[in-house]
This record gives sequence, C-alpha cells and structure tokens, in this order.
Amino acid sequence: MIDLHCHSTFSDGTYTPGELVAMAREIKLSALALTDHDSTRGIADFLAANAEYGDDSLTCIPGIEISSDVSKGTLHMLGYYVDHTDAGLDEQLLPIRDGREYRNKKILEKINGLGLELTWGEVLSFAGDDVVGRPHFAMAMIDKGFVKGKQQAFDQYLAKGKPAYTDRFRLPPENSIKMIKSAGGVAVLAHPYTLDLGKAALRNYVGELHDMGLEGIEIHYPMHADYLRKQYLSLANEFNLLVTGGSDFHGDVNPSIRLGRGFGTLHVPDELFDLLKERVRK
Repeated sequence: MIDLHCHSTFSDGTYTPGELVAMAREIKLSALALTDHDSTRGIADFLAANAEYGDDSLTCIPGIEISSDVSKGTLHMLGYYVDHTDAGLDEQLLPIRDGREYRNKKILEKINGLGLELTWGEVLSFAGDDVVGRPHFAMAMIDKGFVKGKQQAFDQYLAKGKPAYTDRFRLPPENSIKMIKSAGGVAVLAHPYTLDLGKAALRNYVGELHDMGLEGIEIHYPMHADYLRKQYLSLANEFNLLVTGGSDFHGDVNPSIRLGRGFGTLHVPDELFDLLKERVRK
C-alpha cells in the first residue's frame, strides 16, 4: 500500500517530515510522497529521515502540490519526483508563497473586523515551519471558542464567498505543469472533484490539461465516491494518464483522515507506484 499525497509542518500539516516517515513505516506503507503546498523545503528532511533507517522497506518520493488558477472551483497540481534542489523551481514558487502572506494578513483583518479578536501570534501557534494556511486560522478560531470545529470555521468564515475569505495569487495551470516538468517531475491533477465541473466539462478540461503536458490524475482519494473514481478512471484511460492516489493527510488539522487509509477504506495499490516509476524513467 502506498500514499502519494500528504503534508508536513513545512506546509499546512501538523507532523514533521521525519514524523511522517515514522508513521508510514509503522503502518507498513511501501511508498510515501511528501507533497507540501507550494514548497519543497521539507523534502531534504523527509529523505534524510528515511535514510537513517538504513533499509529500503519504504520509498520516499519528493513531491509538491502547486496552487493553480482556475475560474471555477479549486485546482491543485501535484508534482512527483521533482528536484527539490532546483533553485529555479523555488524561485518560481516565491510569488505564490508571497501571495499567501498577503492573503493571510487580509484574512486576519477580516476576522477581527467581524468582531472576533484574533492575533497573528495565535494563528502562528498552530502553524508549521513554512506555510500558514486557512486550516491554521480554523484551529485558532476553535481554540478561541469562535467555532466548534474546522468545518464550521470554513462554512461560516473561511470558505470561498464567506466573510473572511480572501483570494490570492496563483499560477496558470500550464505554468504549474511546466514548472514541475522542468524540475524533472511528473505532473498530476490533484482531487479533480474540487474543480466543481460537470462530467462533460471536466472531460474537456482534462483534455486541455493533457495538451499542456499533464501526465496523471489522482483517482484514489478520501472524498472520491465510487462513481467519481469510475468517471476519473475513464478519463485516465482516454488520455493515457497515470492513475495515482493518496490520503491528503494533514494530521491534527483533519483528524478524521489517517495516513495511508483516508477515512479508513482508502487503499492505493503498489502497482500504481511501479507505473509512476516507469513514467519517470521514460
């Protein structure tokens, strides 16, 4: 069993790269990809932590999840086997991270403007080593008693269209794909259900992404029902895309999702990792 989608403290997760490695080994995953949002800065720690065990029972895959611009819904692009030492990649990610900083300041202003007193220090206390995201605002709001849970925080304040939401800079999807490929990686569409497109529109859009260089689609995912997995598998077959999957594990930010198992029934088979490695070799 493998997990090709998780986040560490270098993004909006609550576990360090080393802790993720230890957890993956404990549940006997054969491969784990670290795909932090708009950052590869946790990859060195991730690979070093695994190397300390001195065996090959777990393969750690350097990855990333890039926020991309889209007119409707949310588009994230996963990159696998990117060169985390590529200075060009990190430089191109800077505007996205800077956009997060601006967005975070505006969110804090809006929350306080709603009469909910929250400080930047209180948000940072729930954040990791690099990227502060909306889940950290949600955790701080829960701690202050403003909401009872993460879902309420998003539904009432933080989701798109809600009073504390603020948009931010994102790259066009073709740029995200080019960035991943130029860093030696394989570009994969993350959780396509978040695009919020109908069946025909999604098929057309995946075709456009394929023409831009898309090489895979995330099918095995906690929020993908059986009918969605069948729909996405049909797209993968039509456009000769790799099939991938992962838990999108963030740790305590969403405790109902477990590494490797999602809500408990997720199973991403090892053969998908073999196909990914074959695509990388090509």
